[in-house]
Amino acid sequence: MVTLGEMFGAGEVRTFMGLPKCDDLAGLAARMAIIGADACTSYPSVGAYCAGGPAAIRAGGAQYAANLAHMNFDLGGPVFPGRVDAVDAGDLPQVDGDGAGNRARIGAAVRMVLERGGVPLLLGGDDSVPIPMIEAFGGRGRKVVILQIDAHIDWRDEVQGERLGLSSTMRRASEMAHVEKIVQVGQRGIGSAREGDVADARAAGVTFIPARRLAAEGVGQVAEVIPEGAEVIVCLDCDALDPAIMPAVIGRTAGGLSYWDAVEIIAAVAAKARIVAFDMVEFMPERDIDGQGALVAAQLLAAVLGIVARQAQGK
Repeated sequence: MVTLGEMFGAGEVRTFMGLPKCDDLAGLAARMAIIGADACTSYPSVGAYCAGGPAAIRAGGAQYAANLAHMNFDLGGPVFPGRVDAVDAGDLPQVDGDGAGNRARIGAAVRMVLERGGVPLLLGGDDSVPIPMIEAFGGRGRKVVILQIDAHIDWRDEVQGERLGLSSTMRRASEMAHVEKIVQVGQRGIGSAREGDVADARAAGVTFIPARRLAAEGVGQVAEVIPEGAEVIVCLDCDALDPAIMPAVIGRTAGGLSYWDAVEIIAAVAAKARIVAFDMVEFMPERDIDGQGALVAAQLLAAVLGIVARQAQGK
């Protein structure tokens, strides 16, 4: 069967959309670096349940590898308005069951990108992957704002005795001195949060914009609560998107964000503040249907690349 990639002239590629490969982040010269992390915190019951996520997302963008310079109507021009300003650093050597080592590898990679003045784009992997990424921003003398786009709030103090894993990401972020503010968007349905978890989050100053409110009042309200000129880390869990377009998640829940909701939120935030990091986690390849979720994730990642590239150039 002839594929779209073959029709477009894309050959075999190993990086996202055929981006240049970076084997050593210490020598990073590009503005952005894609980093894959198959696993962070595993549980005996499920193991590294999102392993293969980064590879699947890369595969979703492979068919466009020959068309990186073509018009992208989501952005009003090519992904990169000037030179290609991103690289793909491949996947970190994450090990199922080695939580401490996995976190250390993620943190070290992110710090390398930051030391070179770059923007890390982290692909996961389970939803504890962002913890070491956020932690890596400490000690820089600047505060960050976190924008989490997720069906769940991740404010559990622990799950099965683990405090740095599943459902605890935002609570751990709130404990970091360099995190100034947390805005959480897209919550819906029944998840792991208890009423006490929500109360703790509100007491810590979290601004919640649940999916129902987002649908009723529009996406413009998100940027309104982001401080002008802030440095923003965007944490996107794939289950924030509606399962009609993103089936590749562990907890499909109706009423999620559309592709355009996500793009418009990120673009509006970038117009008001500065996106300094982005992660896309909780992509489960075995739950995907005919590669649909991977295509959506790849299209969204391409849009984020373009938004950050334009932000850097003031466009």
